[in-house]
Amino acid sequence: MPMNFTRVRTVLTDVPRHAKLAYCLLRDDRVPAPPKAALLAALGVIVSPLDVPAWVPVLGELDILALGVLAVKVFVDACPEELVEEHRVALKAGTSIFDDDWRAARAVLRLAVERAVSRAAGGRFRRVRLLQDHREDRSA
Repeated sequence: MPMNFTRVRTVLTDVPRHAKLAYCLLRDDRVPAPPKAALLAALGVIVSPLDVPAWVPVLGELDILALGVLAVKVFVDACPEELVEEHRVALKAGTSIFDDDWRAARAVLRLAVERAVSRAAGGRFRRVRLLQDHREDRSA
């Protein structure tokens, strides 16, 4: 059976888009609690180290990726349409909650890396300087 690359490409672009949309909706206080709880429960099943046995109807048969995609789709479908559309527009414009959080996370990560590099480099430079000072003292 030949692989349908168009379908694979669609899945690879749709999954991140829906995940970002679900993230925005999950952070939106206007979305009712029951859909949020259902999504978080499904994500809990996905990240849980316990495997759902195959004899459990439906859940035991679903692959983890399929469960994640299904959970996100059901969650988005359960949210008020006007909120979904509002977040879709914001995602497309790059002004969504996800975009704001992503920029903040990148800034924090960049700062942490810069500090770690600075500390590592500073420590190395101090050791080199001490070694040079020690050599100068011995030669004097």
